[in-house]
Amino acid sequence: MKLLSITVPCYQSQNYMRKCINSILGVSDAIEILIVDDGSTDATGSIADEYQAAYPSMVHAIHQENGGHGAAVMTGLRHATGRYFKVVDSDDRLDENALGEVVGTIAALDNKQESVDLLICNYIYDKSGAKHKTAIRYGNVFPKGKVCTWDEMRRSLPHQYLHMHSAIYRTELLRECNLELPLHTFYVDALFVYMPLPHVKTILYLDVDLYRYFIGREDQSVNEKVLLGRIDQYIYVNKLMLKGHDMKNLKPAKLQKYMCRCLAMVTATSLILLNKGGTPQCLPKKRELLDLMLQTDPWFHRYFTRKSILGFILKREGVFWRKFSLWGYRVARAIVGFN
Repeated sequence: MKLLSITVPCYQSQNYMRKCINSILGVSDAIEILIVDDGSTDATGSIADEYQAAYPSMVHAIHQENGGHGAAVMTGLRHATGRYFKVVDSDDRLDENALGEVVGTIAALDNKQESVDLLICNYIYDKSGAKHKTAIRYGNVFPKGKVCTWDEMRRSLPHQYLHMHSAIYRTELLRECNLELPLHTFYVDALFVYMPLPHVKTILYLDVDLYRYFIGREDQSVNEKVLLGRIDQYIYVNKLMLKGHDMKNLKPAKLQKYMCRCLAMVTATSLILLNKGGTPQCLPKKRELLDLMLQTDPWFHRYFTRKSILGFILKREGVFWRKFSLWGYRVARAIVGFN
């Protein structure tokens, strides 16, 4: 059995997938790389086959009809043989030294016949053309290099929510919690990280900058214009998150608080994007999302509209509140550089 399975979902990725795969190769033979060609019509599939032929003990090329990012992740999970599971998008990269530390840590746990449910590492926003690269680290949130529980978690800042880039799950946990990601839907990364969290009992944070998240391409899903064009898909993911857990009864208390803040941030993003869209169709969608929240989870609706500053602002209508929310969005975007 391998120690770490890394799934690389690929769709029309011929121009950048080599850099991604090469950043993983050569680190350790305890890693398996699952290249999932999600119905590409360019050279993606042949490049995947090329790597499998060159590294048959490490690389597995999988070809499927196009099902979207979530389908590719789920295919990787079904084929994974590693004790831990990581997703790396084909236009991103991993730091080889940091990856070596991750594998060494997993090997040490394995030698002691121990495991953790969630391994967390840092990631870097590497925005094209930006001189400053924002590092998202968690040293003020989790104890460094120590297996801990949610009770030892400290409050995170708004930019420190766990992302796909920072999360490595125990493979069997993802299977046991029956994780499912929707087909032909963008922005399922949030579901991948969020849905398994109540099943996580033990956490280990490694203070290494593992993931380089490259942004700035005009065709990326997080590009603002693309995101606004796919706002219905983002809201769909948001709705699945709203329906995913009974927030009132989540235990322990620190997990509940974290998940409430996380869901509030995703919901606030949906509402800000609808404010930014500014079309006659956007306001009814905003009301629909808030109504669904009230119907699905009245407890969380109260939390969002009364205890969350963002929710308190965004539930309001009118030109002033819309402009105020967009000003805040622009400030956050300038500081973090998230799209």
